[in-house]
Amino acid sequence: MGKIKTAFLGLILLSSASVKTTAQTNPIPKLIEKNGRHALLVDGKPFLILGGQAHNSSGWPGMLPQVWQSVEAMHLNTLEIPIYWEQIEPQAGKFDFSVIDTLLAQSRRHHVRLVLLWFGTWKNGSNHYMPEWMKRDAAKYPNITGKTGKEIDSPSPHSKPTLDADIKAFAAVMHYLKQADQQHTVIMVQVENEPGSWDTVRDYSAQAQKLFEANVPAELLKPDVLKALSIQLQPGAKGSWQTVFGERADEYFQAWSIARFIEQVAAAGKAEYPLPLYVNVALRDPLTNPPATHYESGGATDNVIPIWKIAAPHIDLLAPDIYLDGSQRVQKVIDLYTRTDNALFVPEAGFTTENARYFYDVLAHGGIGFSPFGIDANGETHTNQQMTERLAPYAQEYAMASPMMHQLAGWAFEDKIRAVVEHEDHAQQTIKLGAWDAAITFGTGSGNNLKTNPLPVGKAMIVTLSENKFVLIGSHCHVTFKPTGNNMGKAWQYLKVEEGVYDHGTFKAVRILNGDETDWGGPNIGTKPKVLQISLVVR
Repeated sequence: MGKIKTAFLGLILLSSASVKTTAQTNPIPKLIEKNGRHALLVDGKPFLILGGQAHNSSGWPGMLPQVWQSVEAMHLNTLEIPIYWEQIEPQAGKFDFSVIDTLLAQSRRHHVRLVLLWFGTWKNGSNHYMPEWMKRDAAKYPNITGKTGKEIDSPSPHSKPTLDADIKAFAAVMHYLKQADQQHTVIMVQVENEPGSWDTVRDYSAQAQKLFEANVPAELLKPDVLKALSIQLQPGAKGSWQTVFGERADEYFQAWSIARFIEQVAAAGKAEYPLPLYVNVALRDPLTNPPATHYESGGATDNVIPIWKIAAPHIDLLAPDIYLDGSQRVQKVIDLYTRTDNALFVPEAGFTTENARYFYDVLAHGGIGFSPFGIDANGETHTNQQMTERLAPYAQEYAMASPMMHQLAGWAFEDKIRAVVEHEDHAQQTIKLGAWDAAITFGTGSGNNLKTNPLPVGKAMIVTLSENKFVLIGSHCHVTFKPTGNNMGKAWQYLKVEEGVYDHGTFKAVRILNGDETDWGGPNIGTKPKVLQISLVVR
């Protein structure tokens, strides 16, 4: 008996040591910040999400073969995919995590990380993913009441039974993940999906109205918050939402209400398993300051980010879903969500050829990842050629970025990347690099034969390695350098232009470019992205 006990104790100690070693070598994913820049650490190293999001109803096992086909064709390192409250808790208090098990197993088999999307109380402003047992009891789990007294197809953020149920379910998901995913296949979780309300700016139920007429919470009356919201109050002043916020009171109240609800869900989940959590955002026009009747009210749109940051501290970042048209609008959104208190992540972008260029802009802003929406065929039948052509704009970029993912993530964190993307007018743009300027002309061909791109798809990013040495990545563009400062106007030349790839952190040249490939001022990069290492000298 003594020998058995001794042997058993030895196994326990060995197992504990193994678990401790695994935890040390495979730490939990986390976000870090330094000098206002952010990085997502996965396995303890900066990680760049080369992502793609599946369609809303593609998280079921029968749909996954199509999803993985797209994942492989696109060279993704991260799949964003929903998990559904209605599937996970089909009966109150009885949980089914089989879909999570399937996703974990298949992701590991395909060597891909996961971002899970919790389709809980909100999905695009509605409650359509709540379990049936909640939908059948509208009195207990109510929707919003509109201004005219009509029920709106959007869940009430003031319903405690709804909040309690969501807390319980999300905490159960996170508890299960902690046990089932010690390899950290899941690197981040989205809490809800584009929360907010359409067809009404806020809830006008009697319960909500009473809260609206009460004093604004003290947290929002701090000088820095009021300044961020462009509100001027006398020190110590207080009052109702209408008194403090005027014409924006309804929207600000809705934003606070939804953010506080989601904060409690997020806090419960993090208490079980502290993975990075984020909320995605259905955007408003960032250039015109429209009223909230023109977009989904209450979500973390650019004008209420300060409210969300105060109301939901357990949400690590607010992430814009980019479906807007026009480079000016998109780049303004990227600017607005790049903040010292907010890591930039684009979890959804419209699956268009033009949107692939913004991957470069996100990197130059220190972003942690980019992901187009709807990568799979969504149950339709497509030939391999059709899928290849559809995925190509993103597949080419990710194929280029995959072997140098850690370098790109590190350079973004260290603020070493500058980028330009082609605008609708196709005009030349300049990247300033200290001792050098780089002029970027968009098109394909060379010299006088440079042809304008039919669509604005050109892009270029330049990484500064030293004063006179750079990494240039791009496509559909021509690049030329000019010395600045005391060397302005002086003759210069390329010491060397190498085309190559990164392999385990080391640049490996495939060839040295010269002659036709670098004459006419600089390298021309065609329709496929290239990685060039460039050394310059002033003569």
